[in-house]
Amino acid sequence: MQYTKLGNSELNISRICMGCMGFGDAKRGQHAWTVDEEHSREIIKRGLELGINFFDTAIAYQSGTSEQYLGKALKEYARREEVVVATKFLPRT
Repeated sequence: MQYTKLGNSELNISRICMGCMGFGDAKRGQHAWTVDEEHSREIIKRGLELGINFFDTAIAYQSGTSEQYLGKALKEYARREEVVVATKFLPRT
């Protein structure tokens, strides 16, 4: 995996960011095609094994379940100081 600095910070991030819009409870949100928690965890774990340490999610993804799945998986599979999580919010949230 190739890494780069995030802007002017000292954070080293993987050049590949794992987007997490596809993770979340399919019954909670606008997309019926999202991946459940078990499969999300498998994908996140494999990404970490391959060197990905940069993840992007949002509270708007399946009513926050994407963030929840990601947080639980990272807590189990990674050290918090070794990953970077980008998230977004909508004004109505």
